[in-house]
Amino acid sequence: MVEVDGERRPAWADVGLLGEMREGDEVVVNTAALDLGLGSGGFDVVHVNLTRGLAAGAASAEHVIKLNYTSLQHPVAPVELPVRLLPPMGAKGEPEAKGRAIPVVVLPLHGHLAPVAWAAAQAAPGLKVGYVQSGGGALPGSFSRDVAQLCERGLLHGHVTAAPAYGGEHEALSVAGALDAAVGQLGWEAALVGPGPGIIGSETRLGHGGMAALDSAHAALALGMPTLLSPRLSAADRRERHRGVSHHTLSVMEMLLAAVEVAVPAGNPEVSARLSEAAGRRHVLRELPADLAGYAAANLPARTMGRDIDEDPLFFAAALAAGAALRREE
Repeated sequence: MVEVDGERRPAWADVGLLGEMREGDEVVVNTAALDLGLGSGGFDVVHVNLTRGLAAGAASAEHVIKLNYTSLQHPVAPVELPVRLLPPMGAKGEPEAKGRAIPVVVLPLHGHLAPVAWAAAQAAPGLKVGYVQSGGGALPGSFSRDVAQLCERGLLHGHVTAAPAYGGEHEALSVAGALDAAVGQLGWEAALVGPGPGIIGSETRLGHGGMAALDSAHAALALGMPTLLSPRLSAADRRERHRGVSHHTLSVMEMLLAAVEVAVPAGNPEVSARLSEAAGRRHVLRELPADLAGYAAANLPARTMGRDIDEDPLFFAAALAAGAALRREE
């Protein structure tokens, strides 16, 4: 809690960057989100602790920084592999990913992370699934309670924040670099890629954080990795543009430069028809089961944008279907 002009207000401080916070400290806060009444990120953000935070930055020998050319730029140790370890190029200029390819599920927003990870664990127990956090939503890796819970329960085996995101277990300068390191250094067997919480939106066709899925899918495809989209679906969103199949997913499917698979929760013929229309002859739909009852009983995040799983089961069914696709190959 911070006090601004005599008013007590909720606030968040990234102690990884700013150092320790104590009651009575004098801080500078950014009040934009709370002043605007944002439903996501509706709190103040501490920019600097004037009492003790000015000396919070630890010395580092790294020469790579994130949040570069901002007042919060800081050094990181990138997880990307040396150039000599990248996969060789084939005769047609495509990466020879044999032995290095892992399946990649591209998430439309952070609310899909927990149900996809849980469903993957049910479909393939013991599968080493990691999470690459992209741009498009919250940038600090430490901000997500979902990631902490999934790692604690063994449903995620690693967390890489790819620029502009930062503060994860490992740092990468790109989604492509993170995926390459996931195989070459981290030993992941599957990767989930998507933004942190609080997706950015402007009520326009292309001006939103969901477009990060386009870049993430292209990175996975360029590395020769099997790529599946987890579609953003909803039967209860008050915004028409997100009901049924969200325009976020439709835009990504339209703009992709190569074919991907798209998960479809079984038993939803209207959604299947809309996705089939959008896929045309380019993309491949995979109809998969969605264990809504099992997930609801798993004591994992089951609320999205003010709606519980029983109020918008289609939203969670899409993510559960995508996770069910991560079965081990026989």
